[in-house]
Formats: sequence, C-alpha cells, structure tokens
Amino acid sequence: MNLVLASGSPRRAELLTRLGLRFEVLPADLDETRRPDESPGVYVERLAREKAQAVGGPEDVVVAADTAVVSAGLILGKPAHPAEARSMLLRLQGEKHDVFTGIAVRRGEEIASAVDVTEVEMLPMTDDEVEAYVDTGEPMDKAGSYALQGRGGLFVSTVTGSPFTIIGLPVHLLPRLIRAVGVDPEVVLAPV
Repeated sequence: MNLVLASGSPRRAELLTRLGLRFEVLPADLDETRRPDESPGVYVERLAREKAQAVGGPEDVVVAADTAVVSAGLILGKPAHPAEARSMLLRLQGEKHDVFTGIAVRRGEEIASAVDVTEVEMLPMTDDEVEAYVDTGEPMDKAGSYALQGRGGLFVSTVTGSPFTIIGLPVHLLPRLIRAVGVDPEVVLAPV
C-alpha cells in the first residue's frame, strides 16, 4: 500500500518527510478556479477532494490538500507578480486573517475530507520591510504571499490553531481521515 501526496508543494512534502514517512509525489493538475459564491471552506475542501481523486491507483492512500488565505472575506491566492505580493502583504500587515486548508484522503472509491481553519495575526510592517521581503522571492509561490516556516514568520505575532494548517497540511487530521477510508493509520503512518 503506497502513500501518495497529490501535491507539488515542497512544504507539504517536507511535513510528511519530517513525520518519517515514505511517500510518492504525484501532483494533481486541475482547474483551481473558485466557483461563484463558493465559501472559502467549501472551496478548499472541494479542491482537496478533486486532487485526491485525480491521481494514484486503487490501492494507494492518496493525500491531497488546498490552502486559502482569507482577509475580510477576500481569498488571497498565490501572487502573480511582485506588485501583487506587496499589495497582499500590505493588506495583511497589522491585521488578523484566517487560513483555510482542506485535506482529503482517498483509497479506491472511499474518500474522506475535512477543513481546518487557523487565525493569524500579522505584525505591522513598514514599506521597506514589505519590499525587502518581496525581494527575497519567498512570497511568490505562497497563498497570501508569506511563509510561516520561512522569513514570513518574522511578521507573524499570533497563531490561533494549527501552524500546520498555515503551512498547507493539517497533519493532525491524517489519522482520522485515513481511518475513515478503511485503512489502519498505523500501517500508513509508520515511520520508515
């Protein structure tokens, strides 16, 4: 029984590696456009489920996730260019926002999913700090334009909830979801 990560995110792979797991990376390639009037939680859970269904064989245990940063009801995805990253960071600085991560686990026809939400409070940032951070390049492939586990963590004052949800894979939900698809979590999550 193979564990498959349906994501090309190096951060998600790093989390599974830190757990000591052996897994295969098979990124799911699908349209991630948000549907009209789709709430953030419904959006990330739908994408996680679609990604889990898109890759892997019938005996694989496939793990997929999707993350969205939400500020005052607006979903902030990955910035398309540095100016957009600056704009997002200026919007988030000195304020609280929520990070939603949908996670899905599939084996064969069975699929289980959940959404976890973590509140983040950012410190106030000067224009120079925002510019210097954007110049590192780190914000460019991150929802909301920051990485908690990287230099972006320097600007986070408070986290209420799981930091793993912010990083993009709420690992604390894995045992329950694996069990829900009929697999003993100890078999899949046993360290190599």
